Amino acid sequence: MQLNDKKAIEILKKYKNLFEELEHYDRTREKLWAKKRIDITLTLRLLKKLEKIKEKTGKPISHLIEDMIEKL
Repeated sequence: MQLNDKKAIEILKKYKNLFEELEHYDRTREKLWAKKRIDITLTLRLLKKLEKIKEKTGKPISHLIEDMIEKL
């Protein structure tokens, strides 16, 4: 399958973040998509809210936090 310029530009726009991460990896050999464990402190009120959302969605709390932060 041969790509034309229009299709290539669409792909670059759609997956811009992925291409940037791969470029960063090529320069630094640092994987931005790798996971790293950290410790955070949350209020019990927030933790209870996250646990309710976890029960509804089935997602782990760490994924919920990642999703919320990426929306910022």
